[in-house]
Amino acid sequence: MKRRTLLEGLVALTTLPFLSSYSRELVAEQHRSTKIKIDPITVTPLNKPHEEWRPLLSPETYRVLFEEDTERPGSSPLNKEYREGTYICAACYLPLFESKHKYDSGTGWPSFTQPISGHMGTKRDFMLIWPRTEYHCARCGGHQGHVFDDGPPPRGERWCNNGLALRFIPKEEALPELRG
Repeated sequence: MKRRTLLEGLVALTTLPFLSSYSRELVAEQHRSTKIKIDPITVTPLNKPHEEWRPLLSPETYRVLFEEDTERPGSSPLNKEYREGTYICAACYLPLFESKHKYDSGTGWPSFTQPISGHMGTKRDFMLIWPRTEYHCARCGGHQGHVFDDGPPPRGERWCNNGLALRFIPKEEALPELRG
């Protein structure tokens, strides 16, 4: 190992506590200033390992829901779905969004102004370095997408969802029984 590489590594290690402290404060500040309203969860979470969903879902859907993959923008047929109805979780069938809250955000993913109250859980996501709010089905834990504070009035929220993580049920059809 070169001495210069060793010295650069030691300098980098000494700055980590400062960067860690700074990033925690940045996240805390962003969390305090966010306008996104997250309702308390009102459904009972399933105690089912993610691996048990694999035989019930396509490989692509499984990757999105339980490995937090993202589908290509513009690839979901749900982008063009504007009938009245309900969008449910593709895994457990919990209703997540009403069609009246869907809008075209221009992002290439189905977007909504708000979810059904109490049916989403959230967590902080650092996959792209800066913090984002990831949301998931409160019942099965399946990753749905991310919520941003750049949506239309009155709430100003954009719930940007992977189409593979949802299933659309038209208003004239009965919702399927919850799957567990």
